[in-house]
Amino acid sequence: MGNADLRQLAVIEEVGFDELDGVVAVDAHNWLYKYLTTTVRFTRDDAYTTADGTEVPNLIGVVQGLPKFFENDLTPVFVFDGRVVGLKDEEVEERREERERREEKLEAAREAGDALEVARLDSQTQRLTDVIHETTRELLSLLDVPMVEAPAEGEAQASYMARVDDDVDYVGSDDYDCLLLGAPLTLRQLTSKGDVERMDFEATLAEHDVTWEQLVDVGILCGTDFNEGLTGYGPKTALTAVREHGDLWGVLDAEDAYIDDADRIRELFFDPDVTDDYTVDADLDPDLDGARAYLTEEWDIPVDEVERAFERIEESVTQTGLDRWT
Repeated sequence: MGNADLRQLAVIEEVGFDELDGVVAVDAHNWLYKYLTTTVRFTRDDAYTTADGTEVPNLIGVVQGLPKFFENDLTPVFVFDGRVVGLKDEEVEERREERERREEKLEAAREAGDALEVARLDSQTQRLTDVIHETTRELLSLLDVPMVEAPAEGEAQASYMARVDDDVDYVGSDDYDCLLLGAPLTLRQLTSKGDVERMDFEATLAEHDVTWEQLVDVGILCGTDFNEGLTGYGPKTALTAVREHGDLWGVLDAEDAYIDDADRIRELFFDPDVTDDYTVDADLDPDLDGARAYLTEEWDIPVDEVERAFERIEESVTQTGLDRWT
């Protein structure tokens, strides 16, 4: 998820969906997890749990989340994670341990009969299972939503696409690493009600009079998914230090400090493992009847949980001028 403290430096403005148009490379893991946890928290678990106990809250979350794009002349391209970057292993392990702690608290809340705490903790312990990945891809395929399989980090692939591909206008992610990855414009809070936040890379550099390299150095000094930061260094302290000493190496020399794999971490932001083997096709032709049947017949999702979302998608096809959908 990156270091949320970077928000202190990022140039971000709220914008309405009606002010946006074009193609959004969506960090699928980030977007899906947000909707999955929301679905778990606010939907009866029997609505997304099959007779054999398989949980597919993603099927409700996906179909409820897509109308925002379709109603506002935005084409989503969902970018899925590939392998985990080696330097991120420690972060993954920390998240696993935190999830286990939450699961212990969840069991205690269930034993105590605390329904509100159970709902809160249940949403926090959700994980993207193989079934969730497979069914999400199948549903997106039925709705003709483009997908990209990243070789490694999804946010890195999405940021690369927005940076080099004229057909991609935004990254969709709440991950502040997109800023360090050079994503020109990142749309945050796509799963929230109300306006979204637009994070502007070039405006951030200009605001603080730094280069991309210096911004990454600031991030490394604060701490990223790939490393712990230097003790006592937040975004503003790191920014001041990088300005004074020129770059990461100058700061480390001045502090007589060392960051493991600093060269490799830097490269993960400037030269991540990405692919050009994808297509972005905005001429979509969703199979709404097939998608409905997939959810309600194959996975027993109650019709009333998703019908309004399908109606919104159908209305957007016929009423909002998205003639590329016909």
